Amino acid sequence: MATVKANRPLHYFVGILLAASVLTALSHLLLPAGSPFAASTYTITLLGKYLCYALLALAVDIIWGYCGILSLGHGAFFALGGYAMGMYLMRQIGSRGAYGNPILPDFMVFLNWHELPWYWYGSSHFWFMLVLVLVVPGLLAFVFASLAFRSRVTGVYLSIMTQALTYALMLAFFRNEMGFGGNNGMTDFKDLLGFDLHADSTRVALFLITALLLCAALWVSYRLIHSRFGKIIIAIRDGESRARFLGYRTEHFKVALFVFSAILAAIAGALYVPQVGIINPSEFSPINSIEMVIWVAVGGRGSLFGAIIGAILVNYAKTNLTAVLPDAWLYALGGLFVLVTIFLPKGLMGLWQKLMTKQAVKS
Repeated sequence: MATVKANRPLHYFVGILLAASVLTALSHLLLPAGSPFAASTYTITLLGKYLCYALLALAVDIIWGYCGILSLGHGAFFALGGYAMGMYLMRQIGSRGAYGNPILPDFMVFLNWHELPWYWYGSSHFWFMLVLVLVVPGLLAFVFASLAFRSRVTGVYLSIMTQALTYALMLAFFRNEMGFGGNNGMTDFKDLLGFDLHADSTRVALFLITALLLCAALWVSYRLIHSRFGKIIIAIRDGESRARFLGYRTEHFKVALFVFSAILAAIAGALYVPQVGIINPSEFSPINSIEMVIWVAVGGRGSLFGAIIGAILVNYAKTNLTAVLPDAWLYALGGLFVLVTIFLPKGLMGLWQKLMTKQAVKS
């Protein structure tokens, strides 16, 4: 009975998220375009992007909120997942590209490449893309975390290292020699598993799949954090030296959680690319990774639900503010982070919990 009560917030949140997603999809498919309650194609695509960001924020919250590791480089894993999906989508274009080459993507033909690089082999298969999405970011996270945590690098030094990682990858992917489209990246995608990416039905399907995977990731993360593994992770966050004194190999737990978080970020990137229609090296930009941290801080780190809410709200504000005052967004974002840090150190979820506690005391 106690377990059921403990899981109620998760059940309520997942139920609301799924219900809202399904209703939005139905309003787009069933209601006429002129109806005030109909969701437009633009709205569906925008909401799908927000849900990808929410999954990315969840990945950051797991590692920062529960293990105390402030990663300023999760944009690297997000972008790597996006590039893996982009490789598959580019191969699906085939002879429909501008140069009509059935094997080489347009940017390779433009650069006078005569054959696919070895790391593109298999990219025309969906299953291979799924393997790349999970394995490449996961392997990078494992190598990076193993070296960092076994050397007991912590605090601001670790944050700088994660930021340096994503910056180095950004510089590498800007190079045409890398074989990923250089500064232009990859775009002009046509199909996904034979479905037209520009069709409304495909966009709705991608939106719903993103919502389902977000809920699945939330459920897995919630169960993980409330397991014995999660209790040890929290103990490491609150006192790593004590946990180590009790006999726990703390670096093993931190590496495992970091890899899990990186894979979630990569999945978010893979879902993001077919909905937005482009992937380029700017996704590696360190400023993007800093924004992710702000999403989690606004929503409330160490709450899971707060990370999702923060990502959606901040990006909604970004969409509206940049449409009116595009140059003011970074100032607004910085000001928001300062205000949250000073007045809402536990974010919106912390404020909600405080209000609920006061209400319970009054009643």
